[in-house]
Amino acid sequence: MATLAPAASSAEPLAGAPAVRLSGVRRAYGDVVAVGGVDLDIAAGEFFTLLGPSGSGKTTTLRVIAGFERPDAGTVELQGVDVTRVAPSQRAVNTVFQDYALFPHMTVAENVEYGLRVKGLPRRDRRARAEEVLARVRLPGLGDRKPVQLSGGQRQRVALARAIVNRPPVLLLDEPLGALDLKLRQEMQIFLKELQRELAITFVYVTHDQEEALTMSDRLAVFNEGRIEQVGTPAEVYEHPQTEFVAGFVGVSNVLERDGRRITIRPEKIRMTADGDGEPGGRRLDGARQGAEAPTRAAPERGTIREVVYVGMVTRYVVDLDGGGELVVVRQNLETSSQEALAEQGKRVRLSWRPEHTYEIGKEGK
Repeated sequence: MATLAPAASSAEPLAGAPAVRLSGVRRAYGDVVAVGGVDLDIAAGEFFTLLGPSGSGKTTTLRVIAGFERPDAGTVELQGVDVTRVAPSQRAVNTVFQDYALFPHMTVAENVEYGLRVKGLPRRDRRARAEEVLARVRLPGLGDRKPVQLSGGQRQRVALARAIVNRPPVLLLDEPLGALDLKLRQEMQIFLKELQRELAITFVYVTHDQEEALTMSDRLAVFNEGRIEQVGTPAEVYEHPQTEFVAGFVGVSNVLERDGRRITIRPEKIRMTADGDGEPGGRRLDGARQGAEAPTRAAPERGTIREVVYVGMVTRYVVDLDGGGELVVVRQNLETSSQEALAEQGKRVRLSWRPEHTYEIGKEGK
């Protein structure tokens, strides 16, 4: 259930302060350190995502922000106000969970109005606010229905409406789309980002879904074993992973040893040609031609296609390199049928890429 959002404390928010600031936050359960010394600033109005696998500490961090977990060390600030020891009900945040937590005996309107009723708003004002926010989440005219009469996507939007009706400055979302099917989840991703822009409030979003994080976030923090490995925009984290964990977790990446350096190259950045073709104008295995004006590329690797996986819009190739190891290559199926793609298995190829598409890892994140 969404927590209520009365005033955070008697202290006044500080103009220009981060919406959320964590300083040295640590939370352990016995010998298990769930969050180990996290420092993080989230700006007002950001869509900020905490991304990581199960057990990485992202949900515990969100619960520390909400006040459901008290840190063993460190501080939590909301708009410049220290709320580390403030009860959840007294923090200026609301929380939306994956299971919606709607009251089944109440109508949609009554669910949305619940927080306003607790605050003592008159019934007429409650109903007007509820109708306004239901229209904002694209559920006009459904206030008299019960949650059981709604689809999963509609129930999620009711949970959102209940969370934003109190107009909190920070909204916390704990894997809210996890129970939805893929198509509906993708539609809700777009809807949530549009809603956040309309509301101009801070969203702090927890997910283990890399595509979801890249799609919606202004910035994101990648968690691993209770610590933050990297913070940045989706493009920065995807194109310039600072650690091998980030390279492997956020999308698919190849890691190579070159001249004593560990570098990463994304599968879609690799050009694959049949071995023996001239580099300029050579035949690519996706059927396209590469013109003579092609940019300079790194010295090619040669190998044999071991595996071909056709996934509709793209085909994924796993290439065993002559010098040892393997590279994964992804190609769009612009002019290639599934039969043509699958027939490439076992063929000799050479792989090359532009040097600026590689990134050295193992320095910044260590």
